[in-house]
Amino acid sequence: MEAKTPRVDPRIIRTRQLLKDAFIELLQEMDVEKISVNRIAERATINRVTFYLHYKDIPDMLDKLADDMVAEIKESITSPAVKQQEGESENWRMLVSLLQHIADHSKFYKVILASKGTPIFKERLLKMLTELISERIDQAWNEAEVGIQKDIAIWYGASSLIGTIVGWLHKDMPYTPRFLAKQFFMMRAYSNPNL
Repeated sequence: MEAKTPRVDPRIIRTRQLLKDAFIELLQEMDVEKISVNRIAERATINRVTFYLHYKDIPDMLDKLADDMVAEIKESITSPAVKQQEGESENWRMLVSLLQHIADHSKFYKVILASKGTPIFKERLLKMLTELISERIDQAWNEAEVGIQKDIAIWYGASSLIGTIVGWLHKDMPYTPRFLAKQFFMMRAYSNPNL
């Protein structure tokens, strides 16, 4: 018999979404240091006590939102929502899925990746991308053949991808996720044809 995962009460999901939306709206208007629990609760049209049922404080909220972000990204890149066409690699499909997820939630990502006061999101995204790229490189990396230290290639790949995503968001995503993925792969191939 298969174990059932506990179902989360829809009211909890709705309240957390209200709190997240309120926080993002406030972050568009002011620095994170000026955001208080009162302001978040007021914007979310709930009372302070309800906030504390979900989070200990604002840093706890940021931590949990960052965890949720990573979980959602991992789910989006592992689900076959973006169909892999003939001749496309799994790396390509995953990158397109990642960019499509970010495009679908652009309001959130524009605020959290551009905000100077909330580095936790960029740090968690960098960590996740570093792990993902590390797994991919481990599968086919031959340092002697490529001539580049593996750890440097991982750092470069993760940092350049985050920088590309942030630039894309700052310019209001003028390119489709597929086009941006293609450009990213072409630049990677141009900068090192052996990769």
